[in-house]
Amino acid sequence: MPIMSSFYDISIYMYNNGKEHAPPHFHAMYGDDECIFSILRCRKMKGRMPKNKAKMIEVWAEIHQDELLANWELAMKQQTLMKINPLQ
Repeated sequence: MPIMSSFYDISIYMYNNGKEHAPPHFHAMYGDDECIFSILRCRKMKGRMPKNKAKMIEVWAEIHQDELLANWELAMKQQTLMKINPLQ
C-alpha cells in the first residue's frame, strides 16, 4: 500500500492494484483507526477516526483533490503514485 502523504501521525495511502473496487477513494490511518475517504466528495465513507483527525483529512483532501484523482488514475493503471504534500 503506497503511502502518498503523512501529517500529524496520519498516513494517507491508496492501493494501486489496478482493480476499481469502489468509487475513487483513499485510505487514512491514525494509530489503530482506519477510514476510507471519498475523493470526489472529500468526506469519510466508512471506518473509525477521531473527529478532529477526520476533519483534517477532509480539509487536506479538498486542497489536494486534483492530485488525489490523478493518483487514482495511476493506481488503476498499476503505476507509481505521486507523493502529495502534507497538511501544514
